[in-house]
Amino acid sequence: MYNATVLTTTFVTPTILILQIRLDQNAFDFIPGQFTVLGLKRSEPRVAEADPEEVEIEKQDALIRRAYSITSSSQSKEYLEFYISMVSSGELTPRLFHLRPGDRLHVGDGSKGIFTLKDVPPDQNILLVGTGTGLAPYISMVRSMALENGTSPVSLAVMHGANYSWDLGYRAELEFLARRCPRFRYMPIVSNPTIDKSWQGCCGRLQEWLTRPDIGERCGLPIDPEQTHIFLCGNPVMVESVSQILTAKGYSHGTRRNPGSLHLEKY
Repeated sequence: MYNATVLTTTFVTPTILILQIRLDQNAFDFIPGQFTVLGLKRSEPRVAEADPEEVEIEKQDALIRRAYSITSSSQSKEYLEFYISMVSSGELTPRLFHLRPGDRLHVGDGSKGIFTLKDVPPDQNILLVGTGTGLAPYISMVRSMALENGTSPVSLAVMHGANYSWDLGYRAELEFLARRCPRFRYMPIVSNPTIDKSWQGCCGRLQEWLTRPDIGERCGLPIDPEQTHIFLCGNPVMVESVSQILTAKGYSHGTRRNPGSLHLEKY
């Protein structure tokens, strides 16, 4: 059942994990934004913080499988990376959070998903909006794209919402890219600044920011369906709310045959 080995486990917080794994065979090709399946047996140990669970003896060898977006670059063949949030009542994540380098697990035999940049015309700007680990597919997109130093005619921006600044995974990497690439903007937003008193950046919810008249200036690109494609990923409430805001601005979901300028993925 197991066909991969854990390389590294990086805990952003006790409940947010960046997991790197190496496949036994050559890594499969994927398009940035796609996902694959991770799996562990029910007999595998779980972290102490997980909710109590009873596993029937005859089901201990059964494989628990769940889909996770790939965060590594599509050009990287050395490993696959994932950005995972623990659900204490879940079946798989309490087991994934117990993994350590050298441990074994199951990985699906390929990638799936249509939440990619393939339908974005080359002359269109891109705004990637996400909450929590909904950032995951965007990290692969950003890493895989050739962000040209001021020579590209289009702009790319990432807007990431989290409860606290310490929940902002990949913050250092995205801040570095924003300093290095003039056409790239990173806009982290913290929703609970009263608790996170050290935070000096943007506060509130993504929905609120996307209604502001200066949001295009802050993101470095126009909020205009004729010029900018927008991706939404994360909390379903956020996705639905922002989708309504953008629809009122002229954005459309489109279809597989006729893609629109608004792309959705609910976690």
